[in-house]
Amino acid sequence: MTLNPLANPKGVKLCCELCSKPAFIFCTKCRVTYYCDAEHQAIDWIGIHEKICQLLIPLRMPVPFISGSEKERQYQKQQQNLRQKQMIELTQTAGQKLLFEGKYEYAIPAAMQSLKFSIAVYGLDSIHLVPSYLILGEACIGLGRLKQAEDYLSQAQWTVLKTPECENDIKSRLYRNLGMMYATQGNDDEALRYLAEDIYHASLAFGPDDIRTSGGYFHMANVFYRKDKLDVAFSLYSQLTTMWYDHLLMLVKQRIRVPPPPTGIGPAQGTQQDEDFDFLDEAEGAEAVQILNAILEVREKQSSSTPSVLLKVYFTLAMLYLVLQDKTLAKKFSEKATEMASKGVSMEAGQSRVMMEVQKAIKSS
Repeated sequence: MTLNPLANPKGVKLCCELCSKPAFIFCTKCRVTYYCDAEHQAIDWIGIHEKICQLLIPLRMPVPFISGSEKERQYQKQQQNLRQKQMIELTQTAGQKLLFEGKYEYAIPAAMQSLKFSIAVYGLDSIHLVPSYLILGEACIGLGRLKQAEDYLSQAQWTVLKTPECENDIKSRLYRNLGMMYATQGNDDEALRYLAEDIYHASLAFGPDDIRTSGGYFHMANVFYRKDKLDVAFSLYSQLTTMWYDHLLMLVKQRIRVPPPPTGIGPAQGTQQDEDFDFLDEAEGAEAVQILNAILEVREKQSSSTPSVLLKVYFTLAMLYLVLQDKTLAKKFSEKATEMASKGVSMEAGQSRVMMEVQKAIKSS
């Protein structure tokens, strides 16, 4: 961190990365990012800057004049555009992960970066800006800044409405955010209406049992749980557990299956490689942790919970943490599931064999 307002280039107004106020501090690692004070620099560093510090240098340094051919200039422009698109994906994933972790203050810098790059690539009126608005809106909901959340979500909603070709996955995320906002305001009827729209559009985009549809079910279940409509809430929680159980079981089976015999001769022989595995990205992993631990907390509070239901939640969490390579938590939940099974709690068909394989994988990892 450096405080040196006299070092600003003559005639250039330097603005804070977070609030756009006059900046006097700059990052000494990249030297192209400025802040009004140390607090904003710390928030930005934790939120996103640590991940993108060095990546910002080629994007923010003055572009040298290229005296070469038009083809060379077009190539440089294409490379810049590609870097910006990669930054959009990186910052949006980081922001979404922070939301699932409940780190709303730190999600804002990531969302602001994604918004800046989206505007640079697509312009001010593009549908591609909506995911950034939604992260900002959800972060403000989490922080209780509902007026700001309404502003961001209104901008997102207006952009969606004037874009007839808007895809269903973007619509589902918009409706989910609107449902969450109304739930925070205590307007449960409107919350459930928008969450139903979320589930509908996510189902069209991915299918009703896809994990990318699970967020709508989760927030809907929470509304019913708060309204003390426990039968509906627990039915939805069971559906959510099954959705994640099936998806994680598929991922775990990829990891514990016996690889096919090698082909070829010597070091060139073919083997099953790790890159053949499907993975959870950072945001998906954080969402799974959020949903499944919340379901576990609800289930453990209910003395009437069916033991087999609780066992399934434990086993699903064991698989999740195995996939996330958290050996300690994978072992913890695997042991909880095994303990329940040893007491005579019935297991689903084939679950016992997979559980043993999971335990082997934990021990060998």
